[in-house]
Amino acid sequence: MSEVLKLKKSNCKNCYKCIRHCPVKSIRFSANQAHIVGEECILCGQCFVVCPQNAKEIADGTELVRVLLDGKAPVVASLAPSFAAYFEGVGFSALQDALKRLGFSAAEETAIGATLVKREYEKQIAAETQDVIITSCCHSVNLLIRKYYPELIRFLSPVVSPMIAHSTDIKRRIPDAKTVFIGPCLSKKDEAENSPVDAVLTFEELSNMFTAAGIEPERKMDHADESRARLFPTVGGILKTMDIPDVGYTCLTVDGTENCKAALEDIAAGNLHRCFIEMSACAGSCIGGPVMEKYKNSPVRHYQAVTTFAGKRDFAVAAAPEDTLKKHHAYIGVANANPSEEEIQEILAKTGKTKPEDELNCGSCGYNTCREKAIAVYRGKADISMCLPYLMDSTERFSNNILSHTPNGILVVNENLEVQQVNTAAMRMLNIAREADVLGEPLVRILDPLPFLAVLEEGRVVREQRAYYAEYEKYLELSLVYDKTTHILIAILRDVSTEEEERLKKEKIGRETVEIADRVVEKQMRIVQEIASLLGETTAETKIALTKLKESITNEEDQ
Repeated sequence: MSEVLKLKKSNCKNCYKCIRHCPVKSIRFSANQAHIVGEECILCGQCFVVCPQNAKEIADGTELVRVLLDGKAPVVASLAPSFAAYFEGVGFSALQDALKRLGFSAAEETAIGATLVKREYEKQIAAETQDVIITSCCHSVNLLIRKYYPELIRFLSPVVSPMIAHSTDIKRRIPDAKTVFIGPCLSKKDEAENSPVDAVLTFEELSNMFTAAGIEPERKMDHADESRARLFPTVGGILKTMDIPDVGYTCLTVDGTENCKAALEDIAAGNLHRCFIEMSACAGSCIGGPVMEKYKNSPVRHYQAVTTFAGKRDFAVAAAPEDTLKKHHAYIGVANANPSEEEIQEILAKTGKTKPEDELNCGSCGYNTCREKAIAVYRGKADISMCLPYLMDSTERFSNNILSHTPNGILVVNENLEVQQVNTAAMRMLNIAREADVLGEPLVRILDPLPFLAVLEEGRVVREQRAYYAEYEKYLELSLVYDKTTHILIAILRDVSTEEEERLKKEKIGRETVEIADRVVEKQMRIVQEIASLLGETTAETKIALTKLKESITNEEDQ
């Protein structure tokens, strides 16, 4: 299978929306990124439609078409009848003119091929050789049956789709022509491989080519009574175009992949007989195709646009040569290993599911049941961590363990300063008997709100702010963090009473030591002063005595 749908770089992470909407779960998750498993995909395009990050993209066919248009061979456009819904108010003649301006040599309606196909269905019913007949126009339905219901391939009508029938008819009439199918379906890009169709464009791609070339199709409608097959893209449209032989077949219409699967299950169980089933993977049939649904989804208005555009009689189309519209539908194997019951239980246990009541089957992982998800894990398509209840429970337990065992008090309040959460340590610090006593209550009941208000107004962080709380007879250290994203304030409290008491004791001892030292110094100074005083008197007296002695000696010598 060609890579029609692929992942592009984007913020694809922990979403699982694509797997929730994928009818066959053909998506594998690796490194939190979704990857399409091509061997299992039926190209219904639901992952492309629902992806909120636009992480899925359709293989672009515009470059190939430009190459064809630049070549020498005539290029003929086969325009799917749902164009009346996509290009609202634009008739076939106006689109034909726009396509010729783009470089196409001609444009025809795929409804011509639909007329050939519906004739084959009429013949098949008239032949009464098949108990159940399932239409083969929808390539996604064909893939669904060929991959997942091989026992029902025999009920799939051995007739080509209108796209193939029309391209075959064009090349019969214009042997050297190149054909380009244009429609709302991405699976046609895969169906065109190894077929008479040379390229496939979606309506969106054609619209982009018009824009790039500065071409705007004229808003002008036209009508043709010989155009009944234009009803093909609507629910029940195939049946409405058919002249059904009255041989006892019940004619049914089934649209939407889940409804198709339910019908196929019924057929497989032997609950349906003698019926002709028009089956389409898209809800609303082709006018609800992935390109239509993604960009221009308005099913009621689109249904009206197509039905009013269709005529009452068939296109005047010559009968196709014998066997040119036959198709063999072969089984396409989907190899999947199946785990044993023990292996399933082992995987379930890793997400805390040890009892049947633990299996919530919530579908948040994208799988309908926990067992389906466990099987996907076994097959390497899913990861254990994709279980939201398990992750929430694990996170909550982890968080609760931290909150319960940390010596720090944790207090969470909202922007209205109402208590949202309090842990055991905070309850002990603030003399709270029961958690319920403060939850939802104003913060002012237990703490001074002024620091919290300051943080709210200024957006700053408070770090290790110490204060004495007289009502609790404790010294507490407060740190405050404001989380603007979750609109909460987180207060971290630490009981520093012992530290403060030790600090105060040290300060007291320090002061006392200083006082003692001051007194000792003062006393010593007095002693020094006294000694100095005494020493000063003795010296003076000695000096006087010596001076007198000197004077006496001097006087005696003079005499």
